[in-house]
Amino acid sequence: MTRPALFAALIACLPFAAPAEEVGRVGVDWTGNDIIIEAVQDPKVQGVTCHVAYFDRSFLDRLSQGNWFEDPSNASIACRQTGPIVIGDIDRSADGEEVFREGRSLILKSLRVQRIYDEANKSLIYLAHARELSQGSAKMSISTVPLYGSDVE
Repeated sequence: MTRPALFAALIACLPFAAPAEEVGRVGVDWTGNDIIIEAVQDPKVQGVTCHVAYFDRSFLDRLSQGNWFEDPSNASIACRQTGPIVIGDIDRSADGEEVFREGRSLILKSLRVQRIYDEANKSLIYLAHARELSQGSAKMSISTVPLYGSDVE
């Protein structure tokens, strides 16, 4: 493994920005594959909760399909106001900032949630996507939380 790849792998192992709480698990087949649903509180925006759903491969699926250490990149996200919205010191640039990260493979892939502030439309945008060091992933999901009527500047 090259130094840049090793450094990137170590960065991917750092704790994610916000902890997630598993709130649901749906079995999808007899081999034990599941869809996991987690609740993620935005650490810098009080009153917003995102629910992220993703596929979790079973031991039997890993045994039969190979590719032991990797889960699919697919994810879905829905974010809603769950209380009074209070925005802390957030990154207001077009890149936004990472709210959540969870490993989807042993080293190279992670599921990320990025928050972007859309000032013109008074909305928070949450983007769930996979980040792979070897190649990007076009699989993504987006959710918005309108700030209409909020005292947000």
